[in-house]
Amino acid sequence: MGRILQVQRTMRFLDQRDKEPMKLGSLRKVFTSDRASEIAEAALVLPLAFMILLGIYWFGRAFNTYATINHAARLGARAAAAQTCASCGNQPQTALTVAGIVTQAMQASSVDPGQIKPYNPALNFCAAGGTCSTSGNISICTNVLLQNTAAAGLGAQACGVDVHFQYPYQFWLPFTSLNNQQLLLTADVQTVGEY
Repeated sequence: MGRILQVQRTMRFLDQRDKEPMKLGSLRKVFTSDRASEIAEAALVLPLAFMILLGIYWFGRAFNTYATINHAARLGARAAAAQTCASCGNQPQTALTVAGIVTQAMQASSVDPGQIKPYNPALNFCAAGGTCSTSGNISICTNVLLQNTAAAGLGAQACGVDVHFQYPYQFWLPFTSLNNQQLLLTADVQTVGEY
């Protein structure tokens, strides 16, 4: 019973305190306090910190996607450079087989191979002539004159295989020029042929 009376007195005191006019000293204390400035600083800094973290996340995803498509193109080029495939019944590699290897590597990393777009770089072919074939927007060119390794002191020029395609990447970074901006990430891998 005593506890109930104490709660009722406290409630009456709070009601009475709310009805009293604010004293000048307590009003001065509100305006001179630095609590308001902390809130204003946080309101300015937190959105900026959030944008930086969001930018780190989206650029990290772009880099991961770029590394994934280049890894897939490298696997495809390695398979295309071999004359036969043990898992294919020792048959020569075809564009369809190489595209399947690229597609599987992309799917293993949860990158949608259905979004692949064609890419046509300027290629030089060896004296014997080269051919390019496309499967699912993935281009495989054989007998390609690889980039000049002789000028870099790495030996004579070589012929090989080139696998290339592009992959779209969509940024979402609000309040910036990159918001809803689509970039085309390029995968162009060359490997020495095993002829």
